[in-house]
Amino acid sequence: MISLKTPQEIEAIGRAGGILARLFEALPAQLRPGVTTAELDAFADGFIRDHEGAEPAFKGLYGFPKSVCISLNNEVVHGIPSAGRTLKEGDLVSFDAGVKLEGWYADAAVTLGVGEIDDEANRLLEVTREAMHRGIAHALPGNRLGDIGHAVQRTAEAAGFSVVRDLVGHGIGRAPHEEPQVPNFGRPGKGLVLEVGMVLCIEPMVNEGRPEVRTLPDRWTVVTADRRRSAHFEHTVAVVAGGPKILTSLGVGG
Repeated sequence: MISLKTPQEIEAIGRAGGILARLFEALPAQLRPGVTTAELDAFADGFIRDHEGAEPAFKGLYGFPKSVCISLNNEVVHGIPSAGRTLKEGDLVSFDAGVKLEGWYADAAVTLGVGEIDDEANRLLEVTREAMHRGIAHALPGNRLGDIGHAVQRTAEAAGFSVVRDLVGHGIGRAPHEEPQVPNFGRPGKGLVLEVGMVLCIEPMVNEGRPEVRTLPDRWTVVTADRRRSAHFEHTVAVVAGGPKILTSLGVGG
């Protein structure tokens, strides 16, 4: 069942989303060779909890052991932070984080480079970010889920990349994952009709190579099957009459 949110409820999600926006603004200064992903997890955990009433949404979610997902290079999503994982110059680091505040959830992701990254890595990040924003632009009342997925897919594939099909975006609100699922591929004019009050996590996962992925024996970390790099960007977005409202950007939620 899809839950439509009131304007006041959307504002509440935006307050949680504003914490994520500020976290992501602070993260680049933490990235340097030699830092462990466990240290980054601790930074994110402390940053979120420093906001009164806020807590990391992923800690313990479905049994996940850490506060944020941190995935390196060919890891697509759900990487587990570890004291044994050390950043190196040129790495790509994907952060996927959630915040629970006053009973409402927000979710966002960003992929960043450590120091100098190569031209193809830069292009992968730029295209994935652009794919997300083109998908968001189609989150309009009366449009369909296929319009969002098609915009993401077309942007990624036009650049010679592929979109992961085994993982999707989702609704969000009182729970971190709600209906509907939001694929990063699709046909325009097909799928569920978007309505005012829907709140969606639009999150392209774009691979340098082929779209196939597999899960490591830790049962969490998803990697590209061909071992090429991947990027992940995500915003929590409300479908409102005036156009898409990004709830995980600076300036939202105070």
